[in-house]
Amino acid sequence: MSVQRSAKGQVFMNKALLVLADGTVFEGKGFGAPGEAIGEVVFNTSMTGYQEILTDSSYKGQIVTMTYSQIGNYGVNKEDAESAGGPKVEGFIVREYLDFPSNWRSELSLGSYLQDNNISCIEGIDTRALTRHLRNHGAQMGIISTVDPDPTSLLGKVKAHPGISVFDYVSEVTAKVPYSWTEGCWKWHGAEKQTPSLKAVVYDFGIKFNILRNLVDAGFEVRVAPASTPAEAVLDMAPDCIILSNGPGDPESVTYAIENVQKLMGKRPIFGICLGHQILGLAMGGKTYKLKFGHHGGNHPVKDLETGSVEITSQNHNYCVDIHSLRGQTKLTHRNLYDGTEEGMRHVELPIMSVQHHPEAGPGPNDSAHLFKRFREMVIKYRS
Repeated sequence: MSVQRSAKGQVFMNKALLVLADGTVFEGKGFGAPGEAIGEVVFNTSMTGYQEILTDSSYKGQIVTMTYSQIGNYGVNKEDAESAGGPKVEGFIVREYLDFPSNWRSELSLGSYLQDNNISCIEGIDTRALTRHLRNHGAQMGIISTVDPDPTSLLGKVKAHPGISVFDYVSEVTAKVPYSWTEGCWKWHGAEKQTPSLKAVVYDFGIKFNILRNLVDAGFEVRVAPASTPAEAVLDMAPDCIILSNGPGDPESVTYAIENVQKLMGKRPIFGICLGHQILGLAMGGKTYKLKFGHHGGNHPVKDLETGSVEITSQNHNYCVDIHSLRGQTKLTHRNLYDGTEEGMRHVELPIMSVQHHPEAGPGPNDSAHLFKRFREMVIKYRS
């Protein structure tokens, strides 16, 4: 395999292969780090925000395809990361990678960033054809390789992989120790910082920083707890409420989180987001199911059934809660207008609410950011 180096030092491999579990092969050019990446191949429909997507811990175990054609044009910077420790994706697929970023905030090219973090990527393939294939046949395991030119050999490696559902990726991306968070959302003219009056403990299942920023802006004092923190230890922190964050993988694999949430229900108001929403459903005795190709992107319309408004939302999930399995316990509050799937619920008796989409965006629209204030109102009502 020969390599080329750009003026900025980014390594390009002349040939790379993407092989899917059903035997479909795409040939392109490698960038990022030489090597191989194996994971579940999904697609994201966002036009911007690739750094936030790459650093979203919910993508652990997955290879992300961007449907927007040109990626890398504005580079990367420290401020736009949504988690600590660099990218969480296993690999990255784009139609055209641009190695010469033009943006006043850029600190590094995307390719160099991915190379420094040992993420193998492929460009130059027909991402429309790949996306259409995944829509028709479903998300599936795949492998990117810049070192093995044999599709048969690569297919064997994919077939040997057990799939992402058997892994507890949450334990790999959660915080190792508790910490406090005080930073709010960035605003052009600065923000009026309000004195926090409510204490929130946030379970980190792979949390995005923008959830924490929105909680601060909503008036919460935020304390983040590792995913395996016992329910008793959370209650010892004397919180006014508990937030269950987003995260990667199959919710049924995070058994310790389900058990802890069962102990916390009825003790404090709870707000679940994405994986946190799914864990809540399982903790109530409900069921989850896997979507054919998942929802990943920043342009998904969701109807708020309580207000009648339609919001354009940011989404990143492969699983949904079966609301019918919770009949009598919860009320459906949000519905996806693309496919009718469940997007939110509220307990009929307890102060518990949750949504499947991402009200914090990062990247994506801010239509649903008001849900943090809605939860605050629930907490205040519970205290009174």
